[in-house]
Amino acid sequence: MLTVTNLHKTYRLGRVSVPVLRGVNLSVREGEFVAILGSSGSGKSTLLHLVGGLDRPDEAPPAVIEFDGRAITRFSAGQLDQYRRRDVGFVFQFYHLLPELTVLQNVVIAAMVRHGMGYTGASAKVREDARGLLDHMGLSHRLDHRPAELSGGERQRVAIARSLINSPRMLLADEPTGNLDHETGAKVLDMLLAIRRDRRQTMLVVTHDQETAGRADRVVRITDGTIE
Repeated sequence: MLTVTNLHKTYRLGRVSVPVLRGVNLSVREGEFVAILGSSGSGKSTLLHLVGGLDRPDEAPPAVIEFDGRAITRFSAGQLDQYRRRDVGFVFQFYHLLPELTVLQNVVIAAMVRHGMGYTGASAKVREDARGLLDHMGLSHRLDHRPAELSGGERQRVAIARSLINSPRMLLADEPTGNLDHETGAKVLDMLLAIRRDRRQTMLVVTHDQETAGRADRVVRITDGTIE
């Protein structure tokens, strides 16, 4: 499903160039759960952002990121928007829920972005799907609550439901348990694995946690911007 070839990424800090990725090659099969393991600053999150179309790789040397046979590295800005809306779901360490919206609204808004002007006709089904996802996450009693009224584990479950509302083909999770205590993190991981099993969901999960990595189909270790 995913092929990454010769991926480089360098950032500028003032007058200093900081290379983060140095020629990464990676492939992920459909339905596979791959853990990207590495220490802080190794380039894990940068790799995920590039695969998800949140950032662009260096122009030279030329890199290729292919998703389902399409080179997203050649996508226009509009095509990248569509890729992010339809094909990819994101789960971040710090949730990024909108504080003024309810739990249900935080999940529904991702579908509103996808459907755009056509959302009105799809709204009833979207809200039904969102309620179903939140019920599956054990949050049916929290639909009208706001993020500030939730625990960290509950917020992350809302974020997972939001990432799945558009039925993405690939789920990208960046340290999904990194902001949680061990017990809560284990429950969130169990939930992700149940989703993977039920949906045959392709998952690429960035982590520094050996326990999370140990439950993946395959572990890819990245050190100083290269894959060991």
